[in-house]
This record gives sequence, structure tokens and C-alpha cells, in this order.
Amino acid sequence: MAVTGVRVPIAFSTIFNKLRLDPYKICMRKNHKNSFQKRIFSGIQPTSIPHVGNYFGAVKSWVDLQNDQKENIILSIVDLHSITVPQNPARLQQQIEESLICLIASGIDPNRTVLFQQSKVNGHASLSWILGCLCTIPQLEHLPQWKEKSELVKESRLGIFTYPVLQAADILLYKATHVPVGEDQVKHIELTRHLAKAFNRTYLNIFPSPQTILGKHKRIKSLRNPANKMSKSEADSKGKIDICDSAEEIVQKVKKAVTDSNSAITYDPIERPGISNLIEIMSAVTDTEPNRIVENSAGLDTVQFKSRVSEAVVEYFRPIRKRFIELREDRSYLHKVLKDGEEKAQKIADETMHEVRNAVGLNVY
Repeated sequence: MAVTGVRVPIAFSTIFNKLRLDPYKICMRKNHKNSFQKRIFSGIQPTSIPHVGNYFGAVKSWVDLQNDQKENIILSIVDLHSITVPQNPARLQQQIEESLICLIASGIDPNRTVLFQQSKVNGHASLSWILGCLCTIPQLEHLPQWKEKSELVKESRLGIFTYPVLQAADILLYKATHVPVGEDQVKHIELTRHLAKAFNRTYLNIFPSPQTILGKHKRIKSLRNPANKMSKSEADSKGKIDICDSAEEIVQKVKKAVTDSNSAITYDPIERPGISNLIEIMSAVTDTEPNRIVENSAGLDTVQFKSRVSEAVVEYFRPIRKRFIELREDRSYLHKVLKDGEEKAQKIADETMHEVRNAVGLNVY
């Protein structure tokens, strides 16, 4: 039966206007799902061949996650991050290729893991700008890495200051729910979560709140200065072992590793950082607890123990080095891997950016 004579006092549009609400946004907030498929994202800067610390701190965990056959993993060679300081263009191109080769040689399978070059997907820069508009200067100033770096130079570059926002965009562009990181990056993931929540609160509930996955291995220290972590930028090349070093190079670097006057093999990172670092390296390549290594090394002196560490490291990385040399000659395969990875990453990024642009109001047509 039709009802007549009933007058609707106020149109829905009038209610929305009075409350300053967008009916499209209200509908989207109500219907937008809050559950996100588990997805892991991480990136590696193409600054040089990864060293042992990079490998056990990040690369091996990516391979392990991939080999579980349960994880949806996206790995990016984050070349935009590498140009926060000037790079030699020809050398940068070589380093991007070397990073790709090292990842594949270490066990990353491009058929199971999305592996791509960051700068080839323009959504990274676009989303970084949008997130940057939600980020405050004090939030970036409070990050520990900015405090450390800004004290070392008279004038800091803007890219070094804002790169955590680009890092957040890298993660959120693929709606990653988990991010493998070292302890020094935990604060940056906290910023990523904050920016995701800020966007969701300001616009639409598009992004997950990514969680950290911390590696089980402690940070491996420099062979020449065991008070500091092993670093790609180390002034003394003997302070780091690159995963593609020859057997001779590894032996010489371990032989020159700084220890102390005590020839006994004991594990004490505070009082004996040098020998303890070698024990950590041995622990990583043999998957053995440090205390068990000490037990197995009873009766050895420092020289003998260094020889044992060298042998273990050489054997562990021998197949990776062999595969690296093989892949370096197959440029057509490497090009195909990057192209395929770019297409897969671009598809996901385009879907996310379409949602983002709609939410912010940038899509007119």
C-alpha cells in the first residue's frame, strides 16, 4: 500500500552537508574490510655486495620465509633510497644488478617471490608525497638515525631527513602486514604504523598496521672494530666479509680480525667483543649456539679458532659465490627477472594507488 501525505523533513544530502560528512566516505568506511591478507615486504639498498651481516640479518630470513611456502613476499631493490647521497650513475647501475644477482644466488626464487626495482614503480614516490603531507617534522627529528646522521654533517640533505616516509610508502603501497627488520629500523616501522593510522583516520581505512619480524641472529660486528656493527661503508675493507668474497679473501680477513691478548675461546660480548664476534659468525654459518661452539673449541687458541671459522665461512658461502659468477653472465635472464617483477609489483601498486587517489580526492575521472 502506498503511503501518501508523508513529508520527509530533511533530505539525506542536507544532513550530510550540515554534519560536514561525505556520504561516499561514510559508505566506504562502513563497507571497507579491515582484514588484510598476510603479506611480507622488505627492501635492500644497492650500495655494494651484501656482507655476512646483511646476509644473516636480512637475506637469509627472506629465503627462509620464502621456503616455508606459506608466505606472500615482496622484495624490492630500493634504489631511490641509495641516492640520498650522490652516486656514480654507472656504478649505481652495476650495484643494482649485483644486488639482484646476490639475492637470486642466495636462494630467492623470482617465481615465488616478487623481486623488483623500486624506482620502476612510480607509486612509491606518489604515495610518499601523500604520506609526507600527514607527517610532522618533529616525528622525523625524533628518529634515532636522523639524530646520528645530522650530527656528522654541517648541512643535511632533505632526502636523508624524509627517507623514512618513503620507506613507509614502500611498505604500505603493497599493504604489507609484516616487515623483517633489524633492531635499528624498529622506530621506522613505528612511524609507518602511525602514518597508516593517520591516513585511515583522515580518509579511508585502506592500510594495515604492519608488524615487525626481528631476525634471530644478533648484529654481526666489524672484524676490525668489533665495537661497531659490520657495515658496507666500512673504511677498512678487511672489516667486512662480502658473501661473494673468494676463499683467500675470507681467510685473510678472519686472520686479521681484532681479538685480544687472551688466547682462550670464551663468549663474552662485553668484555671480549672481538673473539665473541667470531663466535657469532661461527654460530650463524653452522646454526649452532655460541655456548656449544665454545664447548667444541676447548683446547684451541685464537689462531686455531680463526682457521676453523674461516673454513666454515668459506664452505657456507661457496655455493652462493659459484651461483653469483654463473648469473653474472646471463644478462638476458636478469633482465627478464626485473621486468617480470616490475609487472607484478606495478599491478599491486596500481590497485593501491587507485584506492588512495579516490580516498584523497585526486581521481576526477
